[in-house]
Amino acid sequence: MMLVDYAKARWRIAALIVLWGLTGGAVFWLYDLPGEPILYAIGLWALSALALGAADFLRWRGRRRALTAQLKAIDVSLDGLPAPDNGIEADYQTLLRAAFARNAALDEANDRARAELEEYYTLWTHQIKTPIAAMRLMLQSDDGALARSLEPELFRVERYVDMALNYARLGGDASDLAVRRCGLDAVVRQAVRKFAPLFIRKKLTLNLEPLDLQVLTDEKWLGFAVEQVLSNAVKYTPAGAVTIRAEAGPVLVIEDTGIGIAPQDLPRVFERSFTGLNGRADRQATGIGLYLAKRALERLGHGIRAESEVGAGTRVYIDLREAAVDVRE
Repeated sequence: MMLVDYAKARWRIAALIVLWGLTGGAVFWLYDLPGEPILYAIGLWALSALALGAADFLRWRGRRRALTAQLKAIDVSLDGLPAPDNGIEADYQTLLRAAFARNAALDEANDRARAELEEYYTLWTHQIKTPIAAMRLMLQSDDGALARSLEPELFRVERYVDMALNYARLGGDASDLAVRRCGLDAVVRQAVRKFAPLFIRKKLTLNLEPLDLQVLTDEKWLGFAVEQVLSNAVKYTPAGAVTIRAEAGPVLVIEDTGIGIAPQDLPRVFERSFTGLNGRADRQATGIGLYLAKRALERLGHGIRAESEVGAGTRVYIDLREAAVDVRE
């Protein structure tokens, strides 16, 4: 393959050398020179061309390999670029270094903007939780029908606040990940406890099977993803049950007996802002929850997929098999 690429890169020079040889042979023939000197001259010319061609190919191959190696480190530096052969190559490398410097400056500016945005959302989250906590205390002191109807709405506000903060954080790097082996049961139970009031209010049955598994993950982000899936399960299950179990893999399965998802919507449920038929029926749907769950799980090297049947419920599978992630003991 490399010989073919070399031939394509040098075909003009090769054609020119052949043309020179044919021209010299024609001149010798027209002047009726003896054949032996002509063959001797052609032989020397051919050997010289082969030697120069072999040397040029070896040099070309070395530069090609250097460029291939540089491509793997293009995000780090341009120090591996081979020395330019001529002025045009030098100009190309100058342009490349200028583009690299500009891209690095843009990356730095984007990182600063992302950090500022995350800092703002973090501050806003802490500030907004104060009036939320105050409203929750007020509702707990009132056992009236109005207070009971406002409690789930306040719970939704709290979830949206957490989603806003995590949405900003998901755009950053993975430096905040704390990946370690942890008990799956503890992660899931912590998420389930947040939704206990909604289970009680909607009179839904929770079937939580034993999850005696140790998984390599980040507890916070896995819990966040589980919360998003549970939120949908509770939201779109008017009556019946939500079952949480583990399968071999390990794979965490969250299954509900809700209204299900239309077949045409199922492939797109993890897309950002996609609400589908269910979302159009529920005007308050944002189409963000499952998208954020997938983003969080992708950061951990986990997978997620869904199966559903209209009127028969939905099953979400979170693949927790170990991936190439950094472990913090």
